[in-house]
Amino acid sequence: MVQLGLVVAQYDKHGDVIAAMERSARAAAEENDAEIVATHEVPGSYDTPLAADRLARRDDIDAVAVLGAIISGDTDHDQVIADAAAQGLTEVSLDRDTPVTLGIVGPGMSQAEAVARTDKGGGAVASAIDLAQELQQ
Repeated sequence: MVQLGLVVAQYDKHGDVIAAMERSARAAAEENDAEIVATHEVPGSYDTPLAADRLARRDDIDAVAVLGAIISGDTDHDQVIADAAAQGLTEVSLDRDTPVTLGIVGPGMSQAEAVARTDKGGGAVASAIDLAQELQQ
């Protein structure tokens, strides 16, 4: 059984996107006979690499799935946040030799587009499971 860490970025300026993504992630873990052994909630997507690193250090975690939503605002700030999060998560995965999957939707998204992508939480978990199993062989 694959054991997962889950990082959930709580910033959702318009509603229930993050909660729906987390439900999707937990359902995917259950459907794939994996266990989420630890969850870290962080303020926003920018904050996810540190939490992912803490989880990836643990001996009881095979992979980490990261969830978040970056909704467009009035500036290009969403692009800056997305780039920093993606780069940081890549570094964690390589430095810790642990799969870290990117389930952060956005940037450049409207609220409606984010709502339509809440299944990406489940996709991030499924990818983490697949990669962990492949690398364990």
